[in-house]
Amino acid sequence: MLKANELVLRMGVNQLRNADIAMIAAACGFDAFYIDLEHNPTSLETSDGVCVAALGMDVTPMPGVTSHDPHAATRILDWGAQGVMVPHIQNAAERSKGHRSAFRSGPQLGYAAIPQAELRKVLNEETLAMIESPEAVENADAIAAVDGIDVLHIGVSDLSTEMGIPGQRTHERMRSAFESVARAAKAHGKAMGSAVCARISSSRAGLCGSAYANLTSGSDGG
Repeated sequence: MLKANELVLRMGVNQLRNADIAMIAAACGFDAFYIDLEHNPTSLETSDGVCVAALGMDVTPMPGVTSHDPHAATRILDWGAQGVMVPHIQNAAERSKGHRSAFRSGPQLGYAAIPQAELRKVLNEETLAMIESPEAVENADAIAAVDGIDVLHIGVSDLSTEMGIPGQRTHERMRSAFESVARAAKAHGKAMGSAVCARISSSRAGLCGSAYANLTSGSDGG
C-alpha cells in the first residue's frame, strides 16, 4: 500500500501478549500493527509468535525495536516481522545498517526454498525511521535520503517532550516540525507517519498532504 501511495492504518500494541492481536487488528480494519518493544516488556519470543499469526490475516506485523543495534531488527525479521520501526534516529548516520535479515527462508515466505538474492529483496520491504527530537527534524531531509528507509515516522510524545512542550500536539512548533518532515519525505519519495487522535488527524493530514501515508490510529490501550 505504501508503494501505491495509499493510506496505511496501523494499530499500536502495548498490552496484549497473544496471537489474538492479529485477528483483532484485521477485524477492526487495520492494515498493519506494531508491537512496541521499546516501551513494554514483551519478549522476542512472544513478538515472533504474534507476527507469525498475522501472516495469514492480511495484516502486516511491524514491531518497534529497542535500539539502533542491527541485531535487534534482524532477529525479528528472521521470524515473521514484515517491517521494523527503528527508534530515535537523529541523523542519516544512525540508521540501522544491518536492518535486513537474509539468513534463510522463514515464516513470511512459507519456508520455501528461495534464492538468496530474491530472499533479500522480499525482506527488504519496510523500514520506519522514528523522528523524535528537534535534531532529527532538522536532519529529516538527510534521513529521508537514506536508501532503505521507507517512512519517516514522527514520535509525537517524545518529540513534544524534547521540545519542552510535552503533550501539546497541536502547538505551532509541532505543526512546523510536521511540515518540515513532510517536505523531506515528499522530496525523496518517502512516506510520512505518526500516531494520531481523532481531533487532530484531519488537520495533520491536511498539512502533510500526500506524504502522509502511515498512521497509527488506535491501540490496545485505548
